[in-house]
Amino acid sequence: METSELIKKVRQIEIKTRGLSNHIFAGEYHSAFKGRGMTFAEVREYQYGDDVRSIDWNVTARFNHPFVKVFEEERELTVMLLVDVSGSRNFGTRGKTKQSITTEIAATLAFSTIQNNDKVGVIFFSDKIEKFIPPQKGRKHVLHIIRDLIDFEPESKHTDISEALRYFSNVIKKRSTAFLISDFISGDFADALNIAARKHDIIALQVYDALEKELPAVGLIKFADAETDAEIWVDSSDNRLRMAYKNHWEENQVHLQKLFLKNNIDSVSVSTREDFVKSLMKLFKMRA
Repeated sequence: METSELIKKVRQIEIKTRGLSNHIFAGEYHSAFKGRGMTFAEVREYQYGDDVRSIDWNVTARFNHPFVKVFEEERELTVMLLVDVSGSRNFGTRGKTKQSITTEIAATLAFSTIQNNDKVGVIFFSDKIEKFIPPQKGRKHVLHIIRDLIDFEPESKHTDISEALRYFSNVIKKRSTAFLISDFISGDFADALNIAARKHDIIALQVYDALEKELPAVGLIKFADAETDAEIWVDSSDNRLRMAYKNHWEENQVHLQKLFLKNNIDSVSVSTREDFVKSLMKLFKMRA
């Protein structure tokens, strides 16, 4: 992509997603994603109704009347975006690809993160780690992330979510909040997810196209696998084929929901034909 065109696209994404993070997600993000814990702030005299467990006995003994410890939320978070950049991201109908929706979602989350003075980093993955951007703060850092979301070309077309989760668990040592953004058309990643979820707060964001969910009856269609380049012709007017196609999607969705529920992972699915803002708002409010 030409530099001038890339700069224009980055600016367009910034205007849209920064506006969303400022005006729509400002309060929702803060309440949905808590800090790492509580840190000591000060001591003050005991007041009626204070929890007796918070009494500072050393200070109380020194002044001969009760004092309590006051704690405040340790707000700063590290937020990681684990973004699937395999070949299937390029699929989409009605003018929107999964990549374009993923870019807008990730950019909105990144701006929401720095607006709350948190750090944000990114792991781009296919069946290997394509790129790691360490977590930092600031608008310049987010614009760097957006540029790569738009223009990054992976070396591989295949997908391995397990590889991304293993790398994430190894490289990010402190507990963080991680958004795993993928269509989840992948092999088994249950073990790696279980290990990562024990240490980190993981949220699964599934981005899919309506045509992956249900096949329309439009006669012969040529399918091309975005990850293997294999091609096949199918007769979409065959009722049994369309039913099998739909059942396969639904079975995979049930499997994913059970997997996420087992690991206490919040999740949301976003179609390329839907407004992702509503889905994110629903997720934020659910967590708050």
